Amino acid sequence: MSDPSSWDSPLRDERDRRLPRIAGPSGMVIFGVTGDLARKKLLPAIYDLANRGLLPAGFTLVGYGRRDWDKQKFANYVLDAVQAGARTEFREHVWQHLAQGVEFVTGGFDDAGFDKLSARLSELDTARGTGGNWAYYLSVPPEFFSSICHQLERVGMANSSDNTWRRVIIEKPFGHDQKSARELNEVVNAVFPEQSVFRIDHYLGKETVQNIMALRFANQIFEPMWNAHYIDHVQITMAEDIGLGGRAGYYDGIGAARDVIQNHLLQLLALVAMEEPSSFEPEALQAEKTKVLRATTPVHPLNKTTARGQYTAGWQGSEYVKGLREEEGFDPESTTETYAACTLEVNSRRWGGVPFYLRTGKRLGRRVTEIALVFKHAPHQPFQNGQADALGQNAVVIRVQPDEGVTMRFGSKVPGSTMEVRDVNMDFAYAEAFTEESPEAYERLILDALLDESSLFPTNEEVELSWAILDPILDYWAEAGRPEEYPAGTWGPESADKMLRRRGHSWRRP
Repeated sequence: MSDPSSWDSPLRDERDRRLPRIAGPSGMVIFGVTGDLARKKLLPAIYDLANRGLLPAGFTLVGYGRRDWDKQKFANYVLDAVQAGARTEFREHVWQHLAQGVEFVTGGFDDAGFDKLSARLSELDTARGTGGNWAYYLSVPPEFFSSICHQLERVGMANSSDNTWRRVIIEKPFGHDQKSARELNEVVNAVFPEQSVFRIDHYLGKETVQNIMALRFANQIFEPMWNAHYIDHVQITMAEDIGLGGRAGYYDGIGAARDVIQNHLLQLLALVAMEEPSSFEPEALQAEKTKVLRATTPVHPLNKTTARGQYTAGWQGSEYVKGLREEEGFDPESTTETYAACTLEVNSRRWGGVPFYLRTGKRLGRRVTEIALVFKHAPHQPFQNGQADALGQNAVVIRVQPDEGVTMRFGSKVPGSTMEVRDVNMDFAYAEAFTEESPEAYERLILDALLDESSLFPTNEEVELSWAILDPILDYWAEAGRPEEYPAGTWGPESADKMLRRRGHSWRRP
């Protein structure tokens, strides 16, 4: 079989044709391979990488779990996941080549299972040419991290050398507060050095999120105005129109703030607010994000600058849906929030006095993630007699999902014999501007982990600083009683609107 890097893949973008980012000899072990994340995201992403010609010829995928599967049963499982979830065209010869390196090792978190795994990986290093280079994907709850890491260390599978590397990839949540996050980091770093730890925040793998840096630092028209002199406030929104969807057991006790604000939204804030890095090398980029997080604090008093809620029954479009307390498996007495909003400030010369409003929630008006930079009014407007009454504030809106792109809102004269100004939009959409299909976030992040490219992965310091920002808000909410109710299909509780009105602002309606 020929090297897949030479296959004619129309899905390889032009950058990859000029400068191929193809992983070297390596393999991946997935713990928790039978879970939803692996089936819906990881396995399809690995096939898509192979289909794009970005994996080495001998790439080997090892599943580890308690099921009594042989190679063929696991291969059938992977094939089903690929056919259900892959974003690229299914091609039989690509699958057959990938399937040659699909293996399954049966075992638990005891010594015997890892002894068996170690022996099999050693055999595969020779048979498949993986060269001793292994990434361990921990798609399991955090309480199992310690057992897995120490078992890998015990059997000698965690140690890198001059000629081989071993890396661990970790899914969120990274703890439930700063204390637990620090303890979790200590557990992992006791076995794997920080440069070998890759914490997955799949939002950072999205093309539009990465385009924040291109938008800011490649264009002179934006960066000079990207500061408190021109920007009135910033809104960062991640809204979902779905309910818990069978995740009640996971979600209860976690809530919207821990699930989304601590990781996704604070990372977006850091990318929006950071200074220009000296380069896009991981250390330079992470250093600038860390400076922002260290300078970010909640605005007080928290009873006026934060909001939280639980959805009740209501209309989601044309469908009447049940409320949170009627969701199967959810404790009706729980105070876990499904909506969370907060006001933050970045204490720096660039951003002093600019509020950053973050919000997320379930059962909201529509599914959307966006960053809106809302500009101050022009210091002087010569318009009179209502000529500009319909004019709002200029804005740059970065749409992360689902319609990836950028919108600029500004004032323009209405056609006619009189002077009347109102808002218009100038829109850029990725789907219309580029014919290339963007890789799925997990494709980019898995490939980066294999390439030792850590720019898009939060460091342990970033994680702990994010919790330091959020912990005071969570502590206040823990003493504040029940969250406010809001009907499904709306945009959250009234307290969230009041939070902005106190500063003369209002939420965008995406």
